[in-house]
Amino acid sequence: MTELIVFDWDGTLMDSEGRIVACLQQAARDLGHEVPPPERAREVIGLGLHQAVARLFPEADEAEVQRLSDAYRRHFLGDELAHSELFPGARELLEELAEAGYLLAVATGKSRRGLEKEFELTGLGELFHVTRCADETFSKPHPQMLLEILDFTGREPEAALVVGDTEFDMQMAANAGVSAVGVGHGVHPPERLQAAGALEVFDRLVDLPPWLHS
Repeated sequence: MTELIVFDWDGTLMDSEGRIVACLQQAARDLGHEVPPPERAREVIGLGLHQAVARLFPEADEAEVQRLSDAYRRHFLGDELAHSELFPGARELLEELAEAGYLLAVATGKSRRGLEKEFELTGLGELFHVTRCADETFSKPHPQMLLEILDFTGREPEAALVVGDTEFDMQMAANAGVSAVGVGHGVHPPERLQAAGALEVFDRLVDLPPWLHS
């Protein structure tokens, strides 16, 4: 029986793909790199920032990866780009699940500072019992942030469910022995999520509660 639901943030609850891609591209411009096309930039969404930048700019050494990461962070935490919006039904879903007694958590590739800014903008922070960010532990698909959430909540892997939009989320869950479902409105298509182990892929977030109770 599911007691703990662990959500990814970007691409799952927040429609932030456009903002993330724009910030990655601007970081490349700032430092004179070839600007990655959107389809390449979106492929690294879901990883921790350092890992994402290293994968997107394989020619960059460690120092340059850090400079690119710092440039990305400046743009993402700044206000020159329009802020992202929650996906339709995300707020209502979280409130419904919290009201039903589920423990809610976030496991995200964002930094702690980035997640806290999103909580400030959305007011959703109080709904989550625990959150883990990629600058506090290992990046997905490593299971460490999920294992820490399980430990904090005192729940066994069988009592948890991961909800995400990338194969990295599905792989993290599998690596921790936790079941996972996907949402089809994020970065990776449904067939990729299913290939990575998703039990189900939902077109809409509001389809999750009926599935939980089926």
